Amino acid sequence: MKKYSILFLISIIFLASCKENVASKIKSDNLVKAQERDLKLDTEVPVMSFDKKDFDFGTINENDVVETVFNFTNTGKTDLIITNASATCGCTIPEWPKEPIKPGGVGTIKVKFNSRGKKNKQNKTVTLSTNTRDGKELLKITAQVTPAN
Repeated sequence: MKKYSILFLISIIFLASCKENVASKIKSDNLVKAQERDLKLDTEVPVMSFDKKDFDFGTINENDVVETVFNFTNTGKTDLIITNASATCGCTIPEWPKEPIKPGGVGTIKVKFNSRGKKNKQNKTVTLSTNTRDGKELLKITAQVTPAN
């Protein structure tokens, strides 16, 4: 019973301490600084501008290994860094630049697809982890795989 009394007392103290209006403690100067910072983040980040973000290999045969290249330009104001590229399947292998891409610089993402064990319509996504505004970029490949006999 003593344990419940202590918990009840702590709960009352906790609830009573939350009556203050927290919004009234925000300084308007800090709010303006945060808005300026957010605006700067929106305008001074790298931007990946691709020649394409989707590619269709068309009809291929099972066991074919095909590849495509996604070209991009950093149209932002700071260096672009790609920290990782991962695919939805081990059959899809992306290669990406490991060095920073300067503003105005160009780069390529090579994507190789191995259709071994794959049949019919295939849709794969490559996710690039970047320092762009959203933190990631998505590239998609598709293929119609004709099964081997």
